[in-house]
Order: sequence, then C-alpha cells, then structure tokens
Amino acid sequence: MAGRIGLIDVSPSVAGGRYPAKAVVGGVIEVAATVFREGHDAVAANVVFKPPPGAVDRSTPGRRKAPPAVVPLQRMVPGVPGTDRFHAQVTPDRQGTWSLVIEAWSDPLGTWRHAVEAKAAVGQSGEEMANDLETGALLLERIGRRPRQRYAAAIKSAVTALRNRYLPVAERIGPALSGELWPVLVADPIRELITRSTPVQVWVDRPLAEFGSWYEFFPRSSGAQVDADGLPLRHGTFADATAELPRIARMAFDIVYLPPIHPIGEINRKGRNNPAEPGGTVNPDPRDVGSPWAIGSAAGGHDAVHPELGTIDDFDDFVSAARELGLEVALDLALQCAPDHPWVSEHPAWFTTRPDGSIAYAENPPKKYQDIYPINFDNDPAGLYAEVLRIVRFWITHGVTVFRVDNPHTKPINFWEWLIGQVHADHPEVIFLAEAFTKPAMMHELGRIGFTQSYTYFTWRTGKQELTDYGVELVNSADHMRPNFFPTTPDILHASLQFGGQAMFAIRAVLAATMSPSWGCYSGYELFEHEAVRPGSEEFLHSEKYELRPRDYQAALDRGESLEPLIQRLNEIRREHRSLQHLRGLWFHGVSNDSLLCYSRRDEATDDVILVVVCLVSTGSHWGQTDLHLPALGLNWGESFQVVDQLSGDVYHWTGRDTVGLEPASRVAHILTVRRY
Repeated sequence: MAGRIGLIDVSPSVAGGRYPAKAVVGGVIEVAATVFREGHDAVAANVVFKPPPGAVDRSTPGRRKAPPAVVPLQRMVPGVPGTDRFHAQVTPDRQGTWSLVIEAWSDPLGTWRHAVEAKAAVGQSGEEMANDLETGALLLERIGRRPRQRYAAAIKSAVTALRNRYLPVAERIGPALSGELWPVLVADPIRELITRSTPVQVWVDRPLAEFGSWYEFFPRSSGAQVDADGLPLRHGTFADATAELPRIARMAFDIVYLPPIHPIGEINRKGRNNPAEPGGTVNPDPRDVGSPWAIGSAAGGHDAVHPELGTIDDFDDFVSAARELGLEVALDLALQCAPDHPWVSEHPAWFTTRPDGSIAYAENPPKKYQDIYPINFDNDPAGLYAEVLRIVRFWITHGVTVFRVDNPHTKPINFWEWLIGQVHADHPEVIFLAEAFTKPAMMHELGRIGFTQSYTYFTWRTGKQELTDYGVELVNSADHMRPNFFPTTPDILHASLQFGGQAMFAIRAVLAATMSPSWGCYSGYELFEHEAVRPGSEEFLHSEKYELRPRDYQAALDRGESLEPLIQRLNEIRREHRSLQHLRGLWFHGVSNDSLLCYSRRDEATDDVILVVVCLVSTGSHWGQTDLHLPALGLNWGESFQVVDQLSGDVYHWTGRDTVGLEPASRVAHILTVRRY
C-alpha cells in the first residue's frame, strides 16, 4: 500500500531488499530515494542508519566492544531538479549488519519559505501576505516550544519580526531566513506525515574486503628441488614458505593465498602435465606429488596439513610470521575429496553413487578428474553443513580469516548463504572470495548471498570496448559484487600472455591493479611464465597443480628479468591513493587510438584523482589524443592542470585534449596524479 508521502526506488538495495548491500568500515555509502507528493507542498527526507546492536569492533586487533552509536537525523539533499531524487552519504564505523531507513515527510517550513519568497519577489504587501506571515510565526513558535531549545531567543526575535506590521516585508521575513537561524531550522525541522521505507540491510566488512592485493603461491614449491625429469628430490615446507614472506611483503601485497595445504590422495593421483585432458592417464610415477585439490588421504582430511609441509604448529608459525610482516594468510576452501579421504568411508552419503555402485568422480566433459569426488549436498545436509562449518571454524582458530573458495558455483547457493551467515555471526572479519568463473547469473547471486569478493572475467577481457563495458558493468553491480582481478591463476593462462611477451604481463598487471580495488597474481607471473601445455590450451606447461615448481626469484631480479619492481610500485601507488581503493569513481575517457585505454579513478571525499592511460598492444608505438571528461576529474571545463606520472616521475601540462603516446617495449602506461594550478 502506498504511503502518505510518495517514497520509492531506495538505494542501495539488492534484489529489492532481499539481501544486504555491501559496504566497508569507513567507506562512504551513497543513499538515494525518490520522494514526492500531491500538489505543490514541499517534501523532504532523511536517513536513519543504525549499527548492529551490541556491535563488536573487529576492524582492529583486540576486538573491543564498540561504543554505543548516536544516530543523528541526517537530512537528504535534492538532486537534479525535476527528478524528485534525494541523496545523502553515510559512513559506517563498525562491522556487521546495519539497518538503513529513509523517512520522507511533508516540510511545512520549506513550503512556507517558497511561498513568502515568491510573493515578496513580485511585490506583495504585508497585508496581502498576512496569513503567510502568521503561518511562519506559528511554525517558529512550535519549534521554540521544544525542550532545551538553544536558539529560543533568535526564534522569538524572528517571530516578533514576522508579526510587526510596521516593517517592510523583507525585514519581516529576513530574521527567519537569515544565515544564522535558517540552518538551525533545517537541521531541526518540523516533520509532518512521516512515511518510512522498508528497512534496508547493509553488511559492513572491514576495509580489506574491498581493497587489497593478493599473492598466490604453493608452499610445496618453496625451497623444493627436482631432478631433470621434474620429479621431486626435496619437497618444500612451511619453514621454506616462511622464507618467501619478506619478498612478498616488499612487493607491498596484503594477502598471501595458499592453495590447499591438506594431505593429497594416493588413489588415482594425477601425474605431471596431466591436466585432466582427454586420454590423460592416472598412472603417475610413485614420486609424483599430485594435485593439492585432490584433498584427503590416510593422513587426514580438510582439518589436517600435508605431512611433507610440516605440522599444524609449523602452519601457525607461518601465519605468525606473515602477520609480523603485515600480511594475512588466505586458505583455499575446496569442498571435494580424493577417493581415500576419510569422509568417503565415514560418510558415504555425502557423495553420489552411480548405477554400478561406484562413486562418481568429477568431470567437465571431456575432461576427467578421477582423483576428485564431488560432494552431494542433498543426502545429509544437516551432517555435511555442520562438518563444513566446523572445518572453517577450525582454521579461524589457527589465524585464517580469509578463504578463497574453490568452485562455489558447483555447490548449492542456500548452503553458502547459511555457512557465511553462521561464520559472520561470530566472525564478521572473515572474507570469502568466490572462485566462480561461470555464468553471470550465478556469479552475481553468489555475491548477493554473502560472498565478499569474486573472481571475474577480467582474464578474458583484452580489447578496449570489452574492458570499458565490463568496468561499467562492475561499477553498476558494486552494491552486491566486489571484483578481484587476477591476470592468471594456476589453471588459466590466457593467449594474450602466451604470445604477448613481457610487455603484455606489465600491461595486464597495470590494468588489474588500477581498474579494480582488489587484484592478485599467481607466483611465476613476475617471471613471465607463459608456456602452455599444448596449442589452444590455457593450461600451463609443467603446471604447478601437478608438480613442484622451484623458482629463483632473486636471480631473475638480478638479471633484470623480473616484474617485481613494477608490481611493487603498483601496490605502493594503490596504498598511497584513496581513489584506487574503491570501485566507484571509475570513469572511461575518450582517446583516439583503439590500442590505448584511458580511465580515471576519483575519491570525492579527498578529491584524490588517478588518471591512467595504458597501451593494450604489447608491440609497436601507439599515439592518440585524449578527450577527457573534466568533471570526472573534479575539474571545470576549460581548466588546465598538471599531471605527474607515478611510474616515471615525469610532469606534463594538460588541458583535456592532449597528445599521448606509449611504446610498450619501454613504457606500457602512464599512471598520473592530477593537480590543479
């Protein structure tokens, strides 16, 4: 049923309010609603934004109980004239589920001001305006009778002036509309016919949920040794992996992500260069290490660590060392099992049995994954749900508060909504990244039901129009789906990187780090690893999923054959500039060469602006003329300005239509700060 005051199209709102919108502590939330009524009387609106009751502040160590929040009446401001759209900004200061309500109301003071100003402007006399002037006096007296009124004297004086028949009209209304009194009346208005929206929930995460840089590596390859055939001579350990952390911290990453660290199945173990392709065998050499995603053996399951990596105490030491360097540890949550996982014998109902009595292994025809049994979530949901929740809580007790979830789109969405809700009830600081390279409907729904972030189609968006369209799509989805841009993963090596040379690795790193507030790279990216297992495949040759891949990062750096310096600088720029730390504020600008992409990021609160021009082609020389939308940069049309390249230090004088060129062999991008003269 319609309210007394028209109140529609409240935002943020996800799926009509069915799911919470997403925000982070300290982040600005743009609130809007359409408010209107019959006739010509003025309407207004305000926001009531309430934190979770009994909130605990987990955004900083110590988890202190947050002080009670004072929720002031926050007045919304009208937007574009004629649209009836009202706007406001709110900023949450703690984690958890907040409640947001829009209150629309009739504004008699606003109605009165419009009437007396319009009549005075055409010269109406005090006698003609007698009723209007008395109406104003009565409204002010209502406000003056409020308890603890700090401006009673000013209000009384304004009432006296309104009733003074001997003063000109301008002097009678002047005290009420003065710059001293009127803002007080606006801040503490008379609200009539109040109409409230349905409450909208906003889930507020810690800032790392929106902004962070991820580095993925396999601990078993750290310090490992292999023979000429790639077979292991020495398996890496958590202690070896700990030695990698200072290098990762120097590159200014925030999160270290480890693929599964659990015992690996022996049955149907995959060998080297055997990425489930048609005709692939399951007859590895006894020394082959297998896929970490084939979880479980006689040594344990999802709550155990691979014996060759070390013990759970060794893992705890790794987490502690990471924290000392300012890094958080993300762990892979892969809900699947090797044939010899303890669950297979203890809980056979958790799997799908085929007509011949065997358990179905994973397939993505024509690919076969004989070393992995998918889980059936429908046979014993109560038991399975409880066990998965126990597993997640187990790793939280060992310092893991970030989970990269493997293939969540192959599990029921109601399960994920339940699991994430259960975890967040006690641990709102936990972050869930969805590895869901799947259809858009499922990707977006996973974001709506609670996943903190999602992998995206960025890997396959390489052209100018593709990147522009996708960037706009993601900004429009920011209330429910946060992107994380990875140029490669252990099983995705795009053709552009296979054949684009070292410059293409730099190009994709710049795009990922400056288009998305969260980005990441998989180890070996800095070494330009680009060989595919076969033509037309996106699988790596000598895939680390199936074998150890020891790397000498320092030697490559010494030879000048490493992307580490650029990656470090990109992450430093990201930390230095608020505009790169949230998705909104992304704007694509014109540039006359289709090999060049130009876009800006702006944070309105700080007026921090980054302008990026990046070459999308890895060879040749490419020039074009920019056509910048200056208001998106916080500038006026016709205003000239200075830009400073954060990669090279070069300084340029620009006007908005400027010639720009890039030669990827020496420079793939300009990352520019914008300065007014």
